[in-house]
Amino acid sequence: MKKNLTQYLIEQERQTQSVPTELRLLIETIARTCKAIAQAVNKGALGNVLGSQDTENVQGEIQKKLDVISNQMLLDANEWIGCLAGMASEEMELPHPIPAHYPTGDYLLLFDPLDGSSNIDVNVSIGTIFSILRQPEAAKGRVATEQDFLQAGTQQVAAGYAVYGPQTMLILSIGQGVVGFTLDRETGSWLLTQESIRIPEETQEFAINMSNMRHWEAPVKRYIDECLAGKEGPLGKNYNTRWIASMVADVHRILNRGGIFMYPRDHRESVRHGKLRLMYEANPMSFLVEQAGGASVDGSRRILDLQPEHLHQRTGVILGSKKEVERLQKYHQEAN
Repeated sequence: MKKNLTQYLIEQERQTQSVPTELRLLIETIARTCKAIAQAVNKGALGNVLGSQDTENVQGEIQKKLDVISNQMLLDANEWIGCLAGMASEEMELPHPIPAHYPTGDYLLLFDPLDGSSNIDVNVSIGTIFSILRQPEAAKGRVATEQDFLQAGTQQVAAGYAVYGPQTMLILSIGQGVVGFTLDRETGSWLLTQESIRIPEETQEFAINMSNMRHWEAPVKRYIDECLAGKEGPLGKNYNTRWIASMVADVHRILNRGGIFMYPRDHRESVRHGKLRLMYEANPMSFLVEQAGGASVDGSRRILDLQPEHLHQRTGVILGSKKEVERLQKYHQEAN
């Protein structure tokens, strides 16, 4: 019989002391909320959840109905459980304080409630990404501020994502490798189906939005040109291109069979510092990828070492199979 999520977390608590009871409760609550989000996603037009709102998020992007619904689900489920000092979401400008009538805890939760939401209406896999930090020691006993969240990705105690696709899956790391759970829709249980996810060091697949080629920096263009040169080129092998335009779906593929995902900064003013959010997307995904034996950089620097300056900071992201990422990192360092 397969272990469920609670059994896995309790075993980790007993064996490695890496999952205190408060953290286990928090992860279980996030996972339970992801089940509810999956149900809303699965209903689609039948649940009147498709289409856009008449609102924008803090980044000026038009919000989908499911963006707003998922965000509120995560807030409502987690604010009362007593594990958190505060929450922050890609959809909100400021941190969400825990209401005064609820108990607080020692953790901070950051999340992208529905990554890839531009794909909702065309039924492509989307997901929820989350990152868990400890509240700084000096901040305990007070309402969490934005400054409390601004910790390097190396400080994450857990991270993961749920992907809503043909199967609903939860991918999780508590700093002891990466594991995968599949939602049994008949019982409502998250069952352990992948005990040790590892990314192959080399790959013959790359994922990047080729329509932005004219804007790329020289190191990225050099690497892609070498990939496209195929077996006769300097890399000596033929590459396939994969691009879903949903980070959760692209990273999920890489965790399962290798590859390199690139959403680099480029010469456009809007993407000069990168497109993806450091705190809500890059840090949790980099944590998972490194725990699975891969690598993740912003170009020349390891993403998990970056010191955030504000909650909605953007960054370039290059992650996946270690040798491929290191090759592209070397090209960036040579160009600097």
